[in-house]
Amino acid sequence: MIELTILGVVFSLLLFYGVPVSFCIGIATLLALFNVTPDLTTAFVVSAQRMTSSLDSFTLVAIPLFILAGSMMNTGGIALRLIDFAKVVVGWLPGSLAHITCVANALFGAISGSAVAAAAAVGATLSPLQRKEGYDMPFCAAANVASSPCGLLIPPSGALIVYSLISGGTPVDVLFVAGYIPGIMMALSVMIWVAWVAHKGGLPATVHRYSLKEATRITLRAIPSLLLVLIIMGGIIAGVFTATEAAGVAVLYTFVLSRFFYKSLSWSALVKSTLDASVGTAVVMLMVGVSMTMSWLLASTGSAKMLADAIIGVSDNPYVLMFMFNVLLLLLGTFLDITPGLLIFTPIFLPVAMKLGISPVHFGIIITFNLCIGIATPPVGSTLFVAARVSQVSLALLTRPLLPMFALEIIALFLVTYFPELSLWLPRMILGKTG
Repeated sequence: MIELTILGVVFSLLLFYGVPVSFCIGIATLLALFNVTPDLTTAFVVSAQRMTSSLDSFTLVAIPLFILAGSMMNTGGIALRLIDFAKVVVGWLPGSLAHITCVANALFGAISGSAVAAAAAVGATLSPLQRKEGYDMPFCAAANVASSPCGLLIPPSGALIVYSLISGGTPVDVLFVAGYIPGIMMALSVMIWVAWVAHKGGLPATVHRYSLKEATRITLRAIPSLLLVLIIMGGIIAGVFTATEAAGVAVLYTFVLSRFFYKSLSWSALVKSTLDASVGTAVVMLMVGVSMTMSWLLASTGSAKMLADAIIGVSDNPYVLMFMFNVLLLLLGTFLDITPGLLIFTPIFLPVAMKLGISPVHFGIIITFNLCIGIATPPVGSTLFVAARVSQVSLALLTRPLLPMFALEIIALFLVTYFPELSLWLPRMILGKTG
């Protein structure tokens, strides 16, 4: 109980004073560990050992590789081909450029696995055109913010890889397939609101139609990019390679496609992509290391079990508890990015969910969906700031049009929560298993 109190108090105080989340977790864990070790030196040694051992994982190798692949896609012309393809798919709808934003985010996120990269690429490409055609820019930026995280549910997803690791080995292939329907629902939630606003005359009626010849040309140019999804997921589902090996294939395919086929990835851009991926990897791995150390401390001192028992003591009704989980995660997700959120809350909430008979796969989709909404909400939503910057829209103007989109996404979240088949049906049909 003392360790849990130290963790909670120190973490909250440091976070309040603006200390980066990874350092908040690391310092709080170190001080709590000092309470159960003879001296501070031992606490440092044990902490360092746990961080090192937690990062010694073949599964984790997939994360830097997918980050690198996403970085190369952003600079190698793949994003532009996908956005052009999205214009063909939904350009005929009223309010077409806002719809294109949602579809392009789903496509790019499904390939890169990065919400921030999707928001940056899609926003930077479409914002000038939206401004030229007289769109309400805060609304368009809001659509970009709200739809960009759906790529963290649609595979390949670094977030689901992290969940697989922290949950004790939930199969990555099952999690990947389980994320398709919820991820599409997230994108459709935003598109429903866009369609409603367009129907009421709140968006320009201009549409983007293409002749059969133009549509065919654009589709053919996009097919090599879209094939990456088929190669990655097809290989994983068929058992040809693991998720980590699939990440390596994604890097190689992206490099060859961008450098030699599209010829849009220069050597200097490749160096920049590698450096950006290195920085991103360092941030994620530090977060994983300190969070896994904290999880080990909670488990070894019995604090995790104590928390689980306390939660079940409130109610043993799975519907009530899942409602509580969602509300709590939606609130806390406004202050935490998706990776620390998964690493902090999975060890606490997953044992409770499993006691109630909730599938680890289903719970993984629920917690990821929650935190996907969180990274688009103020005050620390990463996609929020990126989309505002590339669209040149102030956060004050961006917040209001986001609210109805969030409301529809939360409805989709609760549908996924209370109808497990939305997550489990596809893995059962394709893989013949749900865990």
